[in-house]
Amino acid sequence: MSTLRPALLTDHYELTMVSAALRDGTADRRCVFEVFSRRLPAGRRYGVVGGTGRLIEMIRDFRFDPAEIDFLRRTGVVDEPAAQWLAGYRFTGDIDGYAEGELFFPGSPILTVSGTFAECVVLETLVLSVLNHDSAVAAAAARMVTAARGRALIEMGSRRAHEEAAVAAARAAYLAGFRFTSNLAAGQRYGIPTAGTAAHAFTLLHDDERAAFASQVATLGKDTTLLVDTYDIAQGIRNAIAVAGPELRAVRIDSGDLAVIAQQSRELLDSLGATETKIIVSGDLDEYAIAALAAEPVDMYGAGTAVVTGSGAPTAGLVYKLVEVEGRPVVKRSEHKATIGGRKVAVRRHKPTGTATEEVIVPQGVPDRQPNDRLLQHSYVVSGEPETLPTLEESRDHLRQCLISIPWEGLKLSAGDPAVPVTVVPAS
Repeated sequence: MSTLRPALLTDHYELTMVSAALRDGTADRRCVFEVFSRRLPAGRRYGVVGGTGRLIEMIRDFRFDPAEIDFLRRTGVVDEPAAQWLAGYRFTGDIDGYAEGELFFPGSPILTVSGTFAECVVLETLVLSVLNHDSAVAAAAARMVTAARGRALIEMGSRRAHEEAAVAAARAAYLAGFRFTSNLAAGQRYGIPTAGTAAHAFTLLHDDERAAFASQVATLGKDTTLLVDTYDIAQGIRNAIAVAGPELRAVRIDSGDLAVIAQQSRELLDSLGATETKIIVSGDLDEYAIAALAAEPVDMYGAGTAVVTGSGAPTAGLVYKLVEVEGRPVVKRSEHKATIGGRKVAVRRHKPTGTATEEVIVPQGVPDRQPNDRLLQHSYVVSGEPETLPTLEESRDHLRQCLISIPWEGLKLSAGDPAVPVTVVPAS
């Protein structure tokens, strides 16, 4: 975990509100906050819930230590009553939400946090920081997995992100179906398979390309991947097979017109007898570039920058809004930012074949359940105590099943309507 404790991963104004609410007596009012997105990023047809497992662990550890309380006092962020309240803070409410790996659409109540106003409001920034980042990465990665059409992907974007964001991004990409990550911290923390061999620097270090390849093969054996585009790609492939033989596992190409080069490389490898040697391509790949290579003889893709930045949508656009106070719905009426009051329950409606047809959201009520409906919310925290969470592998499988369930049009990379329409049933 990060060396930075989660309690100060928050915004100043949350503690300002706590101070004022404690003073005026509203801090203990029972409230419900919901996390949802008003719209999907441009061109997207679905969102992916990512980061829930990380978030619940951080909320479990959400405490203010004496040094943090002293900092808040000294800087005037809180007054003395608020400082004392924060010193004893422990979330005692309930958290329900969509499963990690679940798809979401505009208006989907993907997380519901209920408890006193004060204990819920201080979680706002942490909740949104984790879910917005991980959900954005997971959605982009899921689109890349779809574009890859069953070919493996390795996440290799650590050098394009903050060091802790890189670990979270690797987890979110694996959730979405990536096979490997290059990030060793992600491998240690989350059990994600790691992969990696050598960079151009290793080739340049040696007197010639063959010497570099010979060193790598001597260390790792023939079950390795040789980077063949430091100089001339065709000659690099010849050198790789000359050193490792036709049993070489793979070559990687990181530059050039990948469609043309992949074809030429396959032909050359086959002519050298290396018919089983795989071709891995990398170099600023996103879902569109991967889709464009669908007909080419590529066996694995390495994606970096586009993954960790959400492929043009670095945030999922999620918001954390108060929707209920003491059992009474509250509604924000700002133009273009209106909310629907009251705690909501959501179901995903399906055909008997399993294809999703609609998401039904009911404020302050229970949906009229139909035979093929699936309730979307699950308990994560009850009276402050975390429930047993699904494993990352289970969440990964859940997303795979969700993507299978949506109409095929919803998997297109082109802009269009959400894959599943959302219906909000008026409160009775």
